[in-house]
Amino acid sequence: MKNWTCAAIAALMMSAALPAVAEECIAPANPGGGWDFTCRQIGQIMTELGIVPNLVQVTNLAGAGGGVAFTQVVSNRGDDPALFVAASSATTTRLAQNAFAGATADQVRWVGSIGGDPGVIVVAKDSPFQTLGDLVEAVKADPSKVAFAGGSAVGGFDHLKVLMMLDKAGFTEARQVKYIGLDGGADAITQTVGGFAQAMTGDLSEITGFIKSGDVRPIAVLSDERVAGFDDAPTAKEQGVDITAMNWRGIYVPKDITDEQYQKWVDTLKQVGESEQWKAVMVENGLEPYDLYGAEFETFVAENIAEIQEISKEIGLLQ
Repeated sequence: MKNWTCAAIAALMMSAALPAVAEECIAPANPGGGWDFTCRQIGQIMTELGIVPNLVQVTNLAGAGGGVAFTQVVSNRGDDPALFVAASSATTTRLAQNAFAGATADQVRWVGSIGGDPGVIVVAKDSPFQTLGDLVEAVKADPSKVAFAGGSAVGGFDHLKVLMMLDKAGFTEARQVKYIGLDGGADAITQTVGGFAQAMTGDLSEITGFIKSGDVRPIAVLSDERVAGFDDAPTAKEQGVDITAMNWRGIYVPKDITDEQYQKWVDTLKQVGESEQWKAVMVENGLEPYDLYGAEFETFVAENIAEIQEISKEIGLLQ
């Protein structure tokens, strides 16, 4: 009979007691924003569909407009098959502008997107601005008196949305626009409700609750048509500003997982995206269909980064 030492027996008992490694989603921002929304909704539906036996752990890792999370995944968790990270147009914007200290898109693997989040500009419920035109005219009169808060860093997608909107409205002095970059949409809403910013630029899903509670008023949705469920919110286009800004929502995973593990994530995300649960989430939060998976999504990401680089050069944010 094999002799067992006390240490070996203790080690065996400890390993038997450990649970299986649970899936984890990193939201690269504070709780309450769009990335946090992506992690929690996907994770909850994965559990409801029986894809995972337990709740998915959500880790909020804010900083550098998603750069802190991206760097940690690349540097420390490059082969973790249980990890996925919430991503959006804000992620590719920062990569396009080389804002992640030299990091590049090919340092991770892009799984897919399952929804498009229309951009929106909101003001506090007691704001004097009733229309997008009111806000634009105030910026033109004195840009130093109108600050926009957003849930991404300076130069990020929320910032770009404001600059592109104002450019379309005839204000071309991008460097004069006041923008407060924060770690998530919830923080940006707080700044706006508190009067520290005159308007907030974000995505519809991350501020749906604040709109429904009446804390803020949407004065422009940056979509082609009014969004179902938010019929009272006018588009920028119908107010004479020809801009559409759709923020895709999806995930990426560490680069050094196996092809089989990567494909499993693609299949998982597709299953979530096709579920009745996700369709209900989309309706409730003003999301629109935006389904891209696997190789098709990786091609889209590369093209998206090239497009944002061109836009950033045009408005002076990138040389």
